[in-house]
Amino acid sequence: MKKIKKLLLLVVGVLIISGCSMNDDQAKKVVEQYLNNYIKLDNNVTSQLDDLIAGEDLTDSQKKVYREILERQYKDMKYKIIDEKYEENESKITAKVTVYDYYKVQEEIAEYLKNNREQFYKDGVYDEDSYIDYKLDTMKKYNETVTYDIDFILKKENNNWVIQDLDADDIEKIHGIYDYSNDQKED
Repeated sequence: MKKIKKLLLLVVGVLIISGCSMNDDQAKKVVEQYLNNYIKLDNNVTSQLDDLIAGEDLTDSQKKVYREILERQYKDMKYKIIDEKYEENESKITAKVTVYDYYKVQEEIAEYLKNNREQFYKDGVYDEDSYIDYKLDTMKKYNETVTYDIDFILKKENNNWVIQDLDADDIEKIHGIYDYSNDQKED
């Protein structure tokens, strides 16, 4: 699961390229479509999700649970457009996005491992699969959410609003894995 950040960049890139330019002159609708592609598990999202999961070093049953976790994150994402700014051929649309706080739960899981490592031993040897099963099971049941403001920058190209590449922090926010420990958490 360590490759998730790099592969999520691919997912976001495909979504930006494939589904986010529209003839409507309202950049807001482009951002809504972009976020709805996640919620509706658009074909581009599921295809990239398949590639992401196939590259993970997990058992088949772990891959199935991991997919369920990510699909749940996408389907349950909530958003609200809270600001729109337009200047000629550029726009900034701000969305308040609420997702499961997978950053927090992964920190809690790591702390649990630190304090209870012996729980994941089999025959006197640390068993990574037991730990991953525990981690996935905990994430699957996790319901706490976190809310972020994300600024989407769009440019008008050939009369179409096109979302510009999101930075890594915003991509991590969409996926609930952003490390906000040094930031002031938003309500």
